[in-house]
Amino acid sequence: MKKVLISAACLGSAAVFSQVTDSLQTNSVDEVVMTASRKKENIKEVPSSITIVGEKQIQSQLTVNSDITSILQYTVPSLGTNSGQTSNSGQTLRGRQVLVLIDGIPQSTPLRNGARDIRSIDPSVIERIEVIKGASSIYGNGADGGIINYITRRSKSDKNISGLSQIGFTAQPYGGTLGVRASQLLSGKVNKFDYVFSLAYERTGYMKDADGVSLSPTYSTAKMDNYNGMLKVGYTINKDQRVEASYIGYASKSDLNLGMVIGKYGIKPTVGEGVGKGLETTPQGTPRNHNFRINYDNQNLFWGTTSLNFNAYMQDFRTVYGYSDTFFGGGQSNVISKKYGARINFDTRLWNAQNSQGEIMYGMDLLNDQTVQKLEDGRYWTPDMNMTNLAPFVLVKIDLLKKLTIKGGLRYENMSVKVGDFNTLSSVKLDGTFTKSIFVTGGKLKYNALVANLGVRYNIEPFINLFGSFSQSYSINELGRILRTSTQGTIQNLETKPIIVNNYEFGATGQISKWINYEITSYVSTSKLGASFVQSADRSLTIQRSPEIVYGVEGFLHFTPAKWINFGGSYSWIEGITSIKDDGDYSAKINNSRISAPKVLAYVQARPIPALSIGLDMLHAFEQDRFQPNAAGVLGYGEGNVPEYTIFNFKSSYEVNKNWRVSVGVENVFNKIYQPAIAWWSSRDSEFVNAPGARGTLMLEYKF
Repeated sequence: MKKVLISAACLGSAAVFSQVTDSLQTNSVDEVVMTASRKKENIKEVPSSITIVGEKQIQSQLTVNSDITSILQYTVPSLGTNSGQTSNSGQTLRGRQVLVLIDGIPQSTPLRNGARDIRSIDPSVIERIEVIKGASSIYGNGADGGIINYITRRSKSDKNISGLSQIGFTAQPYGGTLGVRASQLLSGKVNKFDYVFSLAYERTGYMKDADGVSLSPTYSTAKMDNYNGMLKVGYTINKDQRVEASYIGYASKSDLNLGMVIGKYGIKPTVGEGVGKGLETTPQGTPRNHNFRINYDNQNLFWGTTSLNFNAYMQDFRTVYGYSDTFFGGGQSNVISKKYGARINFDTRLWNAQNSQGEIMYGMDLLNDQTVQKLEDGRYWTPDMNMTNLAPFVLVKIDLLKKLTIKGGLRYENMSVKVGDFNTLSSVKLDGTFTKSIFVTGGKLKYNALVANLGVRYNIEPFINLFGSFSQSYSINELGRILRTSTQGTIQNLETKPIIVNNYEFGATGQISKWINYEITSYVSTSKLGASFVQSADRSLTIQRSPEIVYGVEGFLHFTPAKWINFGGSYSWIEGITSIKDDGDYSAKINNSRISAPKVLAYVQARPIPALSIGLDMLHAFEQDRFQPNAAGVLGYGEGNVPEYTIFNFKSSYEVNKNWRVSVGVENVFNKIYQPAIAWWSSRDSEFVNAPGARGTLMLEYKF
């Protein structure tokens, strides 16, 4: 039996429908080890659908677009399409909010979702991306739709020093669009120490559509400096014990000075033109995202039956938005979040017989999340929110006859949030007048619940493996948005109950002959009190709390008829309904800001000669027509009808020798004029924008 660490050739994972030629050198791969469940385990023991995007797949996509939100839209079937902007609004997972992690460190800000958590790291330092689809409480607050965990690179060589140097250029066939990126990775091992050091920098040019017109400056990725640094140092004490410390820092800042010409929804796009008003005092983007982590492993804590993992972390995050005149006096807002956390896991083997094994994992998670949204002039848009989450958990896993895996767990969520006193911001209404600012008395909100998960996987034969699971998540999601639109003088009178999601999933996966892999999954998730953005009479966004049901199907087929070629694709479909009055009537639909259109991903990857790899990716988003205009002929926020569109990307690489490689990629290779889904479903003139036209990348890589 051959055992490998995570690669793009995962046999049981929904990730393996793209770019696997580079890593698939054999058809006898039987195991894949993964870490998304907080410990290494065989992928064939996981009773749910998991997507794993491998390192070679990430590097291949990087040749086309370095934006991680773009990489994910082409590799995760049930993830919404990206906006092409700095915001990942609408890029939900199975119709619900996703929790983003870097090496297990939370990046999301569920207390006030700023929609910039997916775009919080440069892909050059990512070894793989693990995506748990469906509600999960394994990492705490915010995983209603699942988890995206960026696993950063580790040292793989016994050399004192080895490295990877990359320099690349991007451009469109129009002036001012030239961009450059460079990265340097160094890693090695010295006695019992190992290390990884990385620096990456990217400078983008102007972003233009297929007609050469500058895209809207709102949330633009144009004229932006992106920085990423990582230092990871490990020390292997002995064969059972290891300690590791790491720092990862990311920043993005835009100096785009471009005016905006408002278009007409569905008719004429909003574009960038002229010079900006110069009202912004701080560059748009994410000026800081610092992550510190220390981890200790002991594989033989007690008599060879119990292992220990302890890790502690800190994250310091700030993101800044563009100038808005929707506030009285105007201004720029920013979301600031600091997190301090620790996790302690014990794993004890209960028994280990020839045809059955049993183990129990147990421990405690502690998280402190301090989040606030303010204007640059110091005015509060949300109050200071200070959440403490203490969560003990237990998980039992039983393997029978090397075919049947049963997993079940409990987690007790104990959360408290301290909310400061604040004045609501006066904001503009539809008639041009402003709302009245009111003083809101803060206080302490307490939440607790017992959440559970249960899963079964039966590996009948290589060609048919069945799995089913029930899992829950528990989230205090968008508390800040609820508080900032308060019409009550005290927080105790507001509806701030958490979201508990019940996720049910059933699927089948397998390998037919030696060259066909497949998976098909169906799921239903319910919540007695969900949360969706809806548009009020004055066109401001508020939170609608009502019971919800989200359901869908997804699947993939992957073919490898010969070593030099593979091809395949995936399909995902989702629907969401809600009972607005909580009366059992689920005729209302959850709007398109959460429920994305059906999506097909397809690819072909070939290696006609050993040194040359060429590939073509396709993304097809189907039409989404789920809402009708109101009596005034207006579609509300999230209700816009989305037309279908199809995009092709080309990528290639040539290995000059064992050290040098040249890669060329083209995004939107046919230079198609289209609008991203968010431009349609938002149904607003200012947000009706075109997507970028054809954009090429040339990258030179040196490995030593």
